Amino acid sequence: MRIPAFFDPDQTLDCGQSFRWEKTGDIWQGVAFGRSLSLWREDDELVLDCSPEEYQQVWSDYFDESTDYPAIQEQLASFSPVMQEACRYAGGIRLLRQDPWEALCSFIISQNNNIPRIKGIIQRMCETLGETSGGKDDVSSTGDSGKGFLVFPTPQRLAASSLEELAPLRAGFRAKYLLSAARLVTEGKVRLEEIPQMELGKARETLMLIHGVGPKVAECALLYGFHRLEAFPLDVWMKRVMERWFPQNKPEDFGPYAGVAQQYLFHYIRTNKEEAS
Repeated sequence: MRIPAFFDPDQTLDCGQSFRWEKTGDIWQGVAFGRSLSLWREDDELVLDCSPEEYQQVWSDYFDESTDYPAIQEQLASFSPVMQEACRYAGGIRLLRQDPWEALCSFIISQNNNIPRIKGIIQRMCETLGETSGGKDDVSSTGDSGKGFLVFPTPQRLAASSLEELAPLRAGFRAKYLLSAARLVTEGKVRLEEIPQMELGKARETLMLIHGVGPKVAECALLYGFHRLEAFPLDVWMKRVMERWFPQNKPEDFGPYAGVAQQYLFHYIRTNKEEAS
């Protein structure tokens, strides 16, 4: 199917918020919520290899189509000239509405890591603990054109594992953190379904009950896994951004869309050689 290009796939799928998308030639291929998708851009349209029904059921929400990003950009651009330029440069980015459990695990894995290694660990995690999806008639785990693909493992499957069983993941110290997350979620001590409604500080504290989840991982999980657009992850890049361009400001000064501001600034500075120097 074809739809107007309301987001930029290259910016959105390659900005460090999700790790199960790969680009081959002009085509992006990825997996989310037990579905696989290929998409590419042709002029002012996006071409997606799914039915209109599947798009409305899964992908419209996943790509956050209903959120008014132009209005958000207008609001953020008034913050400063640098923010205005970041909105112009990175305005094709959408904050994906990802599966909270998968995003939490992804950012636990991301600690002291780079994107290729993160993707490798997640791939091996799916190979070791996940299930292979079938074809289009399988509502819980559909694939494209009947081709199988790997579905992200459930908390229950991971919680039943031992550190020895996780050795093939080559996740290092992160393996015990993944086990902690899975067991706390499975035991009901961390209720992921309650986090979207929690006050942000309480949501951070809840995620940080998990061994190995500190402020940065919690903030990433909140923004990318729970769509808490007020969350503002601070990594090395963003600390530099705040020190250089916003020394008098705190993350909360960016308002209810601080997370969108963070993502635009991160992408702008990280990929703009002139500004990064």
